[in-house]
Formats: sequence, C-alpha cells, structure tokens
Amino acid sequence: MKVTRPMLALSGATLVLVLAGCGSDSDTKAVPEAATGSLEHLAAEVKCTPDMQTDADEIRQAVCKNSDGKFILATFATDRGQREWINGAKDYGGHYLVGRKWVAVGESKTVVALRDTLGGDIEEGTDHSAHESSGSSGGASHSGH
Repeated sequence: MKVTRPMLALSGATLVLVLAGCGSDSDTKAVPEAATGSLEHLAAEVKCTPDMQTDADEIRQAVCKNSDGKFILATFATDRGQREWINGAKDYGGHYLVGRKWVAVGESKTVVALRDTLGGDIEEGTDHSAHESSGSSGGASHSGH
C-alpha cells in the first residue's frame, strides 16, 4: 500500500496540472485554421498591399510589407506545384508559413506573427550558416576585425 500511494499522488497531481492547463502548451496561442483564398484576400487578411512580382496561371507571387515585417506571399494553382516550389526554395534557407495552396516567406519573427492571422504550418529551409562560418579563406566574415 505504501508503494501505491506515492504513485497515486503523482498521477493525481499530473491529472490536476493537465486539467488546469498548466502543461507546456498553456502559454501558446491556438493556431487558427489555415486561411484560404486569393493572393489579394490573404494579403488583406494580414493588412498589406501586395506588390505583384509574378502573375501566371501556375503561381502568383507578391512582395508584402506590414507591421510584422516584409515577406513574400505566393499562391499556387495546385498542391503539387506548391510542394515543388517549396522543396526547391528550401535549399536557399528561410522560414515558410504554409497553407493550402499558399506560402508566406520571411524572417522567423514575421512568419510567426503572420501565423496568428493566417494559420498554417511553419517549415524551415536548409540552414547554411555552418558552411559560412567554417573559416574558409574566401571568408565573408569579418568577426576578427
């Protein structure tokens, strides 16, 4: 009986914490359902006026800027086209907010802020920073000066 009481107390305390919302997720906002719509509709949702860069049947892409920062907003005709674009773009690094047939690309803080309005999933591009700071003789780093 002495062995089970501590176990019961621990289980009860854990249950109380979970029911009270004291878990690690309690400080994070609920992510809204991913937005849908045209590039213009998505831009309006995040209060930016899109500066169109590409307006084709397969992809529409614009530069946007709002109080959260500057970002690229792109919409796609197909899910497959979107995934192919993301997979190619991720080789260049970056932070991606991905919804159904749309992507927002920007700094990490910008993408996180956009997610509060647009929903979606955050994906990260390939991090090349280890290659840049490896001490190569061609060095773009001037940290020793």
